[in-house]
Amino acid sequence: MTFEEAWTAVAHVQGWMTEEQGRSLYDAAASCPPGGLIVEIGSFHGRSTIVLASACPADATVIAIDPHAGTDRGPQEIVGFESEADQDHVRFNRHLADAGVGEKVRHVRMFSDAALAEIDGVIDVLYVDGAHRYAPARADIVSYGNRVSNGGTMLIHDSFSSVGVTLAIVRELVLSTRWEYGGRSRSLATYRAVPEVARVGNASRQLAQLGWFVKNVVVKILLTAGAGTLLRRLGRPEPEWPY
Repeated sequence: MTFEEAWTAVAHVQGWMTEEQGRSLYDAAASCPPGGLIVEIGSFHGRSTIVLASACPADATVIAIDPHAGTDRGPQEIVGFESEADQDHVRFNRHLADAGVGEKVRHVRMFSDAALAEIDGVIDVLYVDGAHRYAPARADIVSYGNRVSNGGTMLIHDSFSSVGVTLAIVRELVLSTRWEYGGRSRSLATYRAVPEVARVGNASRQLAQLGWFVKNVVVKILLTAGAGTLLRRLGRPEPEWPY
């Protein structure tokens, strides 16, 4: 399936992934070696899952980890959506089936810390978009990142946008000797596992994103405080929630 076909297939699927970010995921999955393993943490309704499964080799395995528990669903939807959990699960499965990739994806309906034991072998492509609080984000980056093969790819959504995810990146990746920063598409950052990292340049490229991070935090604070409503009343466009 081409990227254009995959993007058409997810046009109606709710999620927080731009077309450019989708292209980054597609290219990463397409680079997965034959028989390789792709792991996604945080699937929601399957928008990113479909893109990954559409691009990977036919004999590759895609594991989608999402408890569909009504927590960490999206912006400002951290808890309190337990009643929507089962419907999220139904929609996820239906969207994968409609896109023709249902049989290529193994869904692990567990929280990521528990799901790690359900995954065998090394990971070739890792997409992290789970809980955005510092502790679970850091745990995903460390525990799953340690399973990524040399030369493998790790993509992290809400990088330099979410406070928790950004703090986890600063703690674990800015001075990493293994993970080389490859750039970002808005909040989707790409890292490559390499034998040796030029630490100063690698750290500088990541720290240079902190200005964009501060801007995103300010926008989120203003929107949470009701600035969007005020702007609409003044006939001005409401800023988009950063993602």
